Amino acid sequence: MNLLYLGAGFVGSCSAAVAANSGHKTLIYDIDKERVELLSSGDRDVIESCLSEPGLGDLLARNNERVKFTFDFSEVERFLSDCDAIFICVPTPEIGETGESDLKYFYDALDKVSRGLINRNAQKQDKYVLMVNKSTVPIDTAYKTKLLLEKAGVKNFGVVSNPEFLVMGKAIHDSIKPDRIVIGAWGQKDFEVMRKIYRHFFDSPTVHYIEVNPQEAAAGKLLANYYLFNKLANCFDVMGRTCEAFEELKFENLRGILSSDSRIGSWGFFDSLCVGGSCLIKDSRSLMHQLRLKNKNVALINETYLANKRQLEHFVDRAEKEAGFDWRQKKVAILGLAFKRDTNDIRDSAAVKITGLILSKNIKEITVYDPAAMKNFKRFFPPSDIIKYSANEAEAIKDADVVIIVTDWPQFREAGDLVMQLSKNPLIMDGRRMLQHKYDELQNKGYNIIAVGSPFLKGK
Repeated sequence: MNLLYLGAGFVGSCSAAVAANSGHKTLIYDIDKERVELLSSGDRDVIESCLSEPGLGDLLARNNERVKFTFDFSEVERFLSDCDAIFICVPTPEIGETGESDLKYFYDALDKVSRGLINRNAQKQDKYVLMVNKSTVPIDTAYKTKLLLEKAGVKNFGVVSNPEFLVMGKAIHDSIKPDRIVIGAWGQKDFEVMRKIYRHFFDSPTVHYIEVNPQEAAAGKLLANYYLFNKLANCFDVMGRTCEAFEELKFENLRGILSSDSRIGSWGFFDSLCVGGSCLIKDSRSLMHQLRLKNKNVALINETYLANKRQLEHFVDRAEKEAGFDWRQKKVAILGLAFKRDTNDIRDSAAVKITGLILSKNIKEITVYDPAAMKNFKRFFPPSDIIKYSANEAEAIKDADVVIIVTDWPQFREAGDLVMQLSKNPLIMDGRRMLQHKYDELQNKGYNIIAVGSPFLKGK
């Protein structure tokens, strides 16, 4: 089939690559010329310097005959005459801290493509086309999409909600082997088109292929991300805090007790200094905003959001309150800038927030390192006399008075050995429990440690 993707970000690029791998012809449009050129390079390393997603570069290179990126909308207009489905994959960020979704990119894309749809098939519009929303949007967006297309004069079309549930760092793997595909449509004709697009998964005995109405599909995405957000926040705000309060409790042992209960499940028991990324927070707050408009109680959703905010502030404050650390004129090393491993995405990254917090403490220098996200981080914090970028973690920590582990890159598990080679004893702040296997050894060698899910560990 012929599939158009509007937006060459994480969702659009990964979804299009997997669709091409399934045999479909895909065109991906984006207004960012540099991004289009990088993703069109055919070079795995160049591709993943733009979107650091394991497997994406290989998949795009392998299917280059069925994948094309463009920033030229006239190419999109030509493609529309034979297009079977248009996937909207644009960002829908939160407006300030209101919870309301900013839909300007969504409606801009809709307006632009609707003008092309009117002219398809020499203005006859005799080719049926589906408008498929993969962006995370308010629950009633499908109705509004239909009305806007009709008002623009578009004919012979359907509107479908097809939310993505991809996890950054595992998006390609999970797209090739998904646990579920959710299709929200109003009629059998639209379901049939989507079954052709997802034929490989529709016939699979291992994939839950779920057909609902568009509102249920959109609500399912918001609710799924809220439940995940809530579980993570519960882990560090209740379980983690409990472990910090009692010296004889080890977080990993309690995780084993709770995660072995089939009613609770094993996902989400990873203590952290906060939840980051572009989805869980934003989508939970969007759900809260929509429920408020319906005069529903949103106290639990809001408390989950507040728990996440106070976790990071609590973590930073522990340096002064528990270790007696004075930030003034100190050198700080931050290991990890991406919001999680295996991505270069820094949206809602703890490193962005921590850097902002400690810059106000009259520190002398912040030295940072991340294997993938430094280019994106420089957009927020350009190199300066205070903020310096390092080539590796050893260089980042060599003169540090405090070492803060922010991202769970596997290589940072060895940071304890690097610290023990230094001539001075910096305060260690482990925001991911990456060094828990070294806590005893580090303490015995005189290092003070603040770790999420542990009481203050004073050097001996």
